[in-house]
Amino acid sequence: MSLIKSISGIRGTIGGKIGDNLTPIDTVKFAAAYGTWLKWNSDKEHLKVVIGRDARISGSMIQQLTVNTLVGLGIDVVDIDLSTTPTVEVAVPLENADGGIILTASHNPKQWNALKLLNNKGEFLSGEDGAKILEIAESDDFNFAEVDDLGKITKIDDYIDRHIEEVLKLKLVDAEKIKSAKFKVVVDAVNSTGGIAIPKLLKQLGAEVVELYCEPNGHFPHNPEPLKEHLADISDLVQQKKADFGVVVDPDVDRLAFIDETGEMFGEEYTLVACADYVLGKTPGDTVSNLSSSRALRDVTQKHGGNYKASAVGEVNVVTLMKESNAVIGGEGNGGIIYPEAHYGRDSLVGVALFLTHLAEKKVKVSELRAEYPAYYMSKNKIELTPQIDVDAILKTMEEKYANEEISTVDGVKIDFPENWVHLRKSNTEPIIRIYTEAKSQQKADELAQQMIGEIKEIVG
Repeated sequence: MSLIKSISGIRGTIGGKIGDNLTPIDTVKFAAAYGTWLKWNSDKEHLKVVIGRDARISGSMIQQLTVNTLVGLGIDVVDIDLSTTPTVEVAVPLENADGGIILTASHNPKQWNALKLLNNKGEFLSGEDGAKILEIAESDDFNFAEVDDLGKITKIDDYIDRHIEEVLKLKLVDAEKIKSAKFKVVVDAVNSTGGIAIPKLLKQLGAEVVELYCEPNGHFPHNPEPLKEHLADISDLVQQKKADFGVVVDPDVDRLAFIDETGEMFGEEYTLVACADYVLGKTPGDTVSNLSSSRALRDVTQKHGGNYKASAVGEVNVVTLMKESNAVIGGEGNGGIIYPEAHYGRDSLVGVALFLTHLAEKKVKVSELRAEYPAYYMSKNKIELTPQIDVDAILKTMEEKYANEEISTVDGVKIDFPENWVHLRKSNTEPIIRIYTEAKSQQKADELAQQMIGEIKEIVG
């Protein structure tokens, strides 16, 4: 059981002791710190915050604590209740709000929950702002409103529908073309709010939907991270129902994976590659993903005459670089699509709509579409170290050892070899080095990872 405070928010397990877990006291303290930070940074008399949540069992409790803490600070709340991360991000500017809080622990198991914080654009806070909020929370520097100045709560229960409307308005989403393709789709939404949003969107796009784990009750039927080893049920059902493909989302619907018609994974890394291929074919430009994402995005971008850039890991870093380079699409290799025409946040609804338009236009099977893209394979490993070991020194040694290769030190050390790459970075929360490799075969990716692990162990001695 644990409580993790970071610049992007606070997350922890429900129950237990104050300061060790996400207890009601910790929830109130952190919500109060966020509300206080908003007040310090605004000269408006009335502030407004949008709050939405995924379907976790603890969601309603955490929601009521958060909402009423902000009310106690004199802040008005737009409570959109069961929602998705991208829906809250879309709602903040539509409501002219000053910020937003998403109550979700994303792909973490059901005992976890979290408060994720947004600014007035509906985007995640900068590291600097997040650090300030942590500081306020530690100092207990709160000043609550008097009785006549308490905030008001407005409940809106159709924001997912409004979000779908925004997606359908996008120029590159061709609803008529998708309808004419008459897709049959299986959806695994891990019994969270994707079970409301994704089937609704697909039905509006004329698809026949087979729902699997789409009841938003928070009882996750399998590990909620959308990885191959957790998705046997949808793989089987796609084949049984002779569906065109399957759609998988995580509990807060910012990660998107597809299953092809044979029950095989399309590959989470390739969600962004396929969507980018479609978008770049219509609106040429540049792309961004993080340093741990597949090289396939770079290849597809160059095919369309654009430039690819890599940011440090973390959505806020991807968004910052996308804005700087005016990228037309970007995201993270974990199935997160960021399409600025919609908003600067990972959005599975946007991803589904773009992917389906691409598929309908090409008139190919999902497995055939996947075969069109360069084949890369990843290996994800980590080395656990003792707290006394200087991780930065190890990374510096590796950087010097491979100085003749293409090196990036934006986030740890990324070494780009002609045929493959390795990304070494330290964890912010524990004494480990993460080792991600990619190559043109699984065997080569695994071998490269083992080689790097061996070299690091040699340095440690």
